[in-house]
Amino acid sequence: MNKLLISPSPHVHSGDSIEKNMYGVLIALIPAFICSVLFFGMGALVVTLTSVIACLLFEYLIQKFLLKQQPTVLDGSALITGVLLAFNVPSNLPVWIIIIGALVAIGIGKMSFGGLGCNIFNPALVGRVFLLISFPVQMTTWPVAAGFNTSYLDATTGATPLALLKEALKTGQSVSDIMTSGAVGSYRDLFLGNMGGSLGEIAAIALLIGLVFMLFRKIITWHIPVTIFATVFVFTGILHLCNPAQFADPIFHLLTGGLMLGAIFMATDYVTSPMSNKGMIIYGIGIGIITVVIRVFGAYPEGMSFAILIMNAFTPLINRYCKPERFA
Repeated sequence: MNKLLISPSPHVHSGDSIEKNMYGVLIALIPAFICSVLFFGMGALVVTLTSVIACLLFEYLIQKFLLKQQPTVLDGSALITGVLLAFNVPSNLPVWIIIIGALVAIGIGKMSFGGLGCNIFNPALVGRVFLLISFPVQMTTWPVAAGFNTSYLDATTGATPLALLKEALKTGQSVSDIMTSGAVGSYRDLFLGNMGGSLGEIAAIALLIGLVFMLFRKIITWHIPVTIFATVFVFTGILHLCNPAQFADPIFHLLTGGLMLGAIFMATDYVTSPMSNKGMIIYGIGIGIITVVIRVFGAYPEGMSFAILIMNAFTPLINRYCKPERFA
């Protein structure tokens, strides 16, 4: 006689694990990291290594001595937070500021909520926004992408394409004048990464390679990044058609700033994004709209970080009203 065994869920295992997915995301970030080193040189290495080591160390210390838990620094989550924090700051940011950002990201953005799986906001973005508010000068001094031999603290600095566009519009110049002047670079430069900005803002092609990899490995689904891209494209397209002299075209917005980095690697964070496909689409639309509103009508030239954090706060509400259909 066969015996039936009763056990708690889950009853079907897909083979996925936290470590497998986290390290899959890290693999997807490799092309963007290589491009950041090629364009920003030693600064990219210093910033990334400092951020990663600081995040790992702070998570270990907080879990070991404050929360009295078994440290889980090898699950890959703190490592990803360190890389994403580095990707959201300039390549000439002083080490001590990076360490403060890592402490805020891990200590406040993650561990204060209970650790992995409990945080409401994306930890890397919590650290980035804290640094932007606390150290606005250092966080908006962008090195020019001058090649692998670029020095760390003595790099030549300049404005990002979005900042150049916003400042030029304030002086009465039209979008066509700005684009034809070559100040913001060609679409080819923007696509390949030949522009100023944070480590992860450059090289749209590298970020798209990471997206394809994660979709192929089923680490994420298409709903959030594609919805964000489509929303930004449609919203900025409408504005551009209404007043092309005042509003840049959709391609420019897609290729500049932290849009692709945020849409692909941060808005898709498992913990802080909705669980259902419908919820993900609503979430992506919200991020796209808020990003464009801040970029076009706000004081900041970039709005992706703020948009993701705002929609992170709405995720519990979205999950409540976008529940999957129940059977039985």
